[in-house]
Amino acid sequence: MLFRRTVLAGFAALALAPLTVSAAELPDLGGKSVVVVTENAYPPLQFVDPKSGKAIGWEYDAMNEIAKRLNFKVEYQNTSWDAMIQAVSDGQYNIGMTGITIKDDRKQKVDFSDPYMRSQQFMLVRGDEKRFTDAKSFAAFNAGLIGAQPGTSPFYTAVYEILDGNEQNPRIKLFETFGATVQALKTGDVDLVLTDSVAAKGYVDSSNGGLKVVGEALGTEDFGFIFPKGSDLVGPVNAAIADLKADGTFDALNKKWFLDYKMGE
Repeated sequence: MLFRRTVLAGFAALALAPLTVSAAELPDLGGKSVVVVTENAYPPLQFVDPKSGKAIGWEYDAMNEIAKRLNFKVEYQNTSWDAMIQAVSDGQYNIGMTGITIKDDRKQKVDFSDPYMRSQQFMLVRGDEKRFTDAKSFAAFNAGLIGAQPGTSPFYTAVYEILDGNEQNPRIKLFETFGATVQALKTGDVDLVLTDSVAAKGYVDSSNGGLKVVGEALGTEDFGFIFPKGSDLVGPVNAAIADLKADGTFDALNKKWFLDYKMGE
C-alpha cells in the first residue's frame, strides 16, 4: 500500500532531535547541477504565490539553503504527485520534494533523506458544519463525503481511520489535486478534507468564516526528500539537514511560513 505524505504539523520539525554538524564539515559538491522536482500543490511547503505567480514555500527555502551550504546549483522542475516517486526512482530527477512521508515500502523504490518535518492530519470542514464534530461522528454520518487525492495519506487515513477500510467506499470522492478537494468542500460537493494543521489554518484564516477545523489530529508521519536508489546526494543532504536543524534555520523557516506568511495577502 502506498501512503503519501500528509501535510505539516507546524512546528513538529522542532521535535526531530538535531544533530551537531558544523558548516565547516559539510561536503562541497563543487557547483554541480542538481535537478529537484516538486508538485507546487501544498502550501506552505511549496505552491505558486497567487500574487507574484512564483513558486515559493518552506521546502524551496530549505532546499535553496541546502544547495548554498553544499555548493550545488538547483534546477527546479514540476510534475504530478502520481508520477513523482517513479520518476525519481527512474533517475529522471535527482531529488523529489513535496512533503513525502517516509515509508518502508517506498524505500524499495527510492532512498530517503533523514526526516526534516513531522506531519499530522486534521479535519477541514465548512464553517457552518454542525452534523459531525470528529472522526467518529463523521463515520456515523452516512451521507458525509470526503474529498481526497488517490494514493495519498489523507486518502488512506479516510479509508482506514475514519471509514470502514474499503478503498472503494463511495463516500470518498477523488480529485487530482489538493486544491480541487478544498474547492469541492467550499462548494458543498464534499463535506470533509483532511490536511495539516498549518495549511488548514491558512485556509480557515482566508475563508472569512467559510471553513473551520474540527476533531483531533489523525496520524503522525515524518517527511523526507527522495533520491534515486544509491544516490551520492543522500549523505551530503542529510549533513545539511542536521546543520539547518542545529543552527536554528528550520526554526526561522517555521516562523516565516507557519506563522508570518498569510496566503493571498
